[in-house]
Amino acid sequence: MSLPHAILTALLEKPSSGLELTRRFDKSIGYFWSATHQQIYRELGKLEAEGLIRALPAEQPARGQKKSYEVLPTGRAELARWTAAAHDPKPLRDVMLLRLRAAAVVGTEGIEADLRRHLELHERQLAEYEEIEERDFPPGKDGPEDRLRHLVLRAGIDLETFWTQWLRHALEEFAELP
Repeated sequence: MSLPHAILTALLEKPSSGLELTRRFDKSIGYFWSATHQQIYRELGKLEAEGLIRALPAEQPARGQKKSYEVLPTGRAELARWTAAAHDPKPLRDVMLLRLRAAAVVGTEGIEADLRRHLELHERQLAEYEEIEERDFPPGKDGPEDRLRHLVLRAGIDLETFWTQWLRHALEEFAELP
């Protein structure tokens, strides 16, 4: 149920077309809530049918022109309702952790190399988040909206820091296995 709310958030930040939303998901929201362009377009249609958003009138009528959308007051109210509601945390479901558990009974072939690959991926993601932090959140940029956006980014940084540390520890354990 959260994709519509991610789209409402993005549209409240800046009215956009489906293509622009897809690009913004790839560059920001997608770091913590991913969606394909098909999912985004399908959701835009649903949100419009529910009266939560509307297509902005085109400046010049043209066939095939992309529609830009904005959030209506009912959409803002829905997002505020959803934001204020309590939501339980989701339990961690990670394939690597399940594979490690399975390796305890069927053997570790292939696991160590994949742990190294995962470490590289998490190190790259961490470096990217840190670059974003340096670029987008310089000292003194501490308005309420900036602080909340930075808090989301910090969650990503902290999560990637956790995974890089855990993966290094896991590789140390692998080095000690018989």
